[in-house]
Amino acid sequence: MSELSPETPVLLIVEDDEAFARTLGRSFERRGYRVLHAPGYEEAAKVLDEHDPGYAVVDLKLKGNSSGLNCVQLLHAHDPEMLIVVLTGFASIGTAVEAIKLGACQYLAKPSNTDDIEAAFGHVAGNADIEVTNRSTSIKTLEWEHIHAVLAETDFNISEAARRLGMHRRTLARKLEKQRVK
Repeated sequence: MSELSPETPVLLIVEDDEAFARTLGRSFERRGYRVLHAPGYEEAAKVLDEHDPGYAVVDLKLKGNSSGLNCVQLLHAHDPEMLIVVLTGFASIGTAVEAIKLGACQYLAKPSNTDDIEAAFGHVAGNADIEVTNRSTSIKTLEWEHIHAVLAETDFNISEAARRLGMHRRTLARKLEKQRVK
């Protein structure tokens, strides 16, 4: 492998799915990035002790129902200029808003590929010309958004979220499985 220059962009992938992280990492390495990997919050904190990545891709839902939002907050506190993209199979308006508030530059629903992520790194400014739809929000969408807001508040603890929502844990688990973004 060729020697990396000091100008080589450094990317941290915070993802607990080892196979996905490895595939994504290889794809970014082919594009000239130096790739670091952390499966969760603690490991990301350790990486930041030794490295200063300029870019990060963070999965929203990490092992043990941990929230990637905590990682976004950690990364942004480490370097407010770091470009952070949140990837999720559990997209919601609530978690998207929180991710941006905590320092992410973009929020992408899975499946997203390297092209999508790299484009997100380059698209950090807002776009006032984005089309506004006339479609009203459905009851199912509102329910889904509320569920996700409660999940985010509880760091994706399904039992606690179900308690706060006043439903059985298995009912919430079934709803989440039905609504999963593939």
